[in-house]
Amino acid sequence: MKAEKKLFIGVDVSKETLDIALGKDGEYKTIQNNLKAIRKFVSSLSPEDLALVVVGSTGGFEQSLLDELTSALIPMALVNPSRVRNFARSTGQYAKTDQLDARILAEYGEKVELRLYRAPSAEERRLSDLTTRRSQLLEMIVAEKNRYQAMPRLQETLQKHLDWLQEELDETNAEIEELLESSQQWKEKREILTSCKGVGDITAFTLLAELPELGEVNRKEIASLVGVAPLNRDSGKRSRKRTTYGGRSKVRSVLYMATMSAIRYNPAIAKFYNRLIENGEKKMVAIVAAMRKLLTILNAMIKNKQM
Repeated sequence: MKAEKKLFIGVDVSKETLDIALGKDGEYKTIQNNLKAIRKFVSSLSPEDLALVVVGSTGGFEQSLLDELTSALIPMALVNPSRVRNFARSTGQYAKTDQLDARILAEYGEKVELRLYRAPSAEERRLSDLTTRRSQLLEMIVAEKNRYQAMPRLQETLQKHLDWLQEELDETNAEIEELLESSQQWKEKREILTSCKGVGDITAFTLLAELPELGEVNRKEIASLVGVAPLNRDSGKRSRKRTTYGGRSKVRSVLYMATMSAIRYNPAIAKFYNRLIENGEKKMVAIVAAMRKLLTILNAMIKNKQM
């Protein structure tokens, strides 16, 4: 007897609702994006009948759904909406509605081999939140300092706000440090990462917070996750320059700064970068290649627990 084909479910997420397609051609429904509705939906699912639930990432509105699917042991994947949109165009689907998006997500899961979602621990979420908050505070401090220079009649008020922001930043840095010190695994990983010239504490804790896959996947996968993997853009006899695309912007930002330091002080990265420049590569191309090289080295160091 032929085994019944397992179901791929696509879920398009918004702040208020979840649009759900039970297969690319199956039933479609919309539910409220709240805990009660999500629990009712998840309880109706049977892990034995499911291949995968494909959820479109929306910057946090999907978290309750991910938590409930994790608790129910439902296999799922969290995907980048821009990549799904490109997939839709490749199938000739240019129209865009919530229902179409949900169906495309289901088809994307069926056609593309996706990495299963790994739920972060409470500590990992806390570290990620603190890292994000730290970046926000730094941005606000820069903005207020600019206003301080441009608005001399308001400097007293602005200085009070700057003092408060600095206190918040100091407290956030202290919380990050306390959290990192509370975990032996994080302490060891940070020590390994910062043993590499060019990598400081900020780069280390950002990698720990935003790239938990570090050391668990191969060099091609880690480069793709961060968005420093070169992608071919060839067609017929025409061969275009390869470009990078997508990935985790927070990780890329700190990796860029670490690479700029490594180009000066890390012999392996400096040699690699200078060779590319001598061979005629453009400066930005060489920097991105050096970012990928540094990331590959860090990935191997964590994987092998090697300084």
